[in-house]
Amino acid sequence: MAPGLDVLFVGINPGLWSAATGWHFARPGNRFWPALHRGGFTPRLLHPSEQDTLPGYGIGITNMVARASARADELTAAELVEGAQILRDKVARYRPRWVAVVGVTAYRIGFARPKATFGAQPERLADARLWVLPNPSGLNAHFTPETLGAAFAELRQASTVL
Repeated sequence: MAPGLDVLFVGINPGLWSAATGWHFARPGNRFWPALHRGGFTPRLLHPSEQDTLPGYGIGITNMVARASARADELTAAELVEGAQILRDKVARYRPRWVAVVGVTAYRIGFARPKATFGAQPERLADARLWVLPNPSGLNAHFTPETLGAAFAELRQASTVL
């Protein structure tokens, strides 16, 4: 994270592989990094170990919940609600233009928006615009690498409009 980013991506929580490496979306098979590239946020496919280069592209990454788990559905609703409040504080401090939550179910629970859908959200988080993206985990079979890339590209397009 860095102050004044164009987009802050928010994962749900670290998986066990990410916790072991210290890299976001580190598990082989996770489709975050390919989607980030396909969406036009990076000029090439980055490896999770290159996450520190993201602010140079105007983007950053964090998680809603710090506790690692094998699956995001192991988190409690209370953890997601608490994580959403911590995220509000981070956003108020770092002031990104956009916040992209990567996982609609976590967003719905954490922010008490049970009918939220993918895409731009009507409310703001601090002063940041909100966007919800599909979870890029390999466990989310509803989205292909191509449809994930297209979802990320929609955010990219919206985030470049002044």
